[in-house]
Amino acid sequence: MRWRKSSKLGLIAVLAVLVLAASILGQSGNRPNANANTGVLVGVVARRDDHRTGPVTSKEVSVYDNGIEQSIRNFTPDPSPARIVLLVDNSLSIRADVEKLEQAAREFAYEIYEGDKLLIVGYDEQAEIVSDWTDDAKGIEKSLKLFRKKGQPHLFDAIRAVIEGALRPVQGQKRIIVVISDGLDRGSKATFEETLAELQSENIMVYAVQAVDRTRGAIRRDVPKPRVVIDKLAEGTGGQIFSIEEPQVAAKAICDELRQNRYVLSYVPSAPVFGQARSLLVLGNQGITVRSKSMQQPN
Repeated sequence: MRWRKSSKLGLIAVLAVLVLAASILGQSGNRPNANANTGVLVGVVARRDDHRTGPVTSKEVSVYDNGIEQSIRNFTPDPSPARIVLLVDNSLSIRADVEKLEQAAREFAYEIYEGDKLLIVGYDEQAEIVSDWTDDAKGIEKSLKLFRKKGQPHLFDAIRAVIEGALRPVQGQKRIIVVISDGLDRGSKATFEETLAELQSENIMVYAVQAVDRTRGAIRRDVPKPRVVIDKLAEGTGGQIFSIEEPQVAAKAICDELRQNRYVLSYVPSAPVFGQARSLLVLGNQGITVRSKSMQQPN
């Protein structure tokens, strides 16, 4: 899977700047650090159900690694800026017109917080940059006219291309993918299981702005149903699902959550199983809702 050639050079230049920024951030001490060999860092969303003010504390959450409760090293609010990729399915058969896809992306341009950056990528058989990393809402809005519906949706390949080309180089920052799609994949070389595992390994949270299932629930051999794909991407990485019919609601909720309810949890597994994925469960005390990825992939 490759970025379209016309966008590749621009992306490389932008990523070079972001790599430098990530290096500076990593040296600034703004984030807790786990031991590189044994420690685990997990991005967590936590909020009080009664909307009381004040951050959630480490004493109000528990973490279980392979079913064994772990001692939390750090549980720290993370109000830092986010790097958000809008990954938009503009394949021919998606049951959403171009205007609706544009609107879903446009709402994020006007909801992001200061310091946040958006990268907008449209995909069919290839992933193509529609708008490079920016917070310029007017510029983003103009670029959305590049959307057009054609080809087949290679969703899994597109996710992995985004990870490799845009998000892996900016480790140390809050990294998010918002999938604007019904979840259909038709023709990717990557499997769903490989894609989800890579997202979990990279601590990338996936939100979905979900379109109507174009397959109407039809069973497909060797590939999860589109609705199952969306459900598992969100549940497996700690994200949430919203309807494409309410794009403003989705954009506001996601951007607010990333700035106001995001935490970084770190712990050292008491009995790590090297080379194997382990189940991960983060729970909050009564009255506290917590979401995180569901698996810790091998270090």
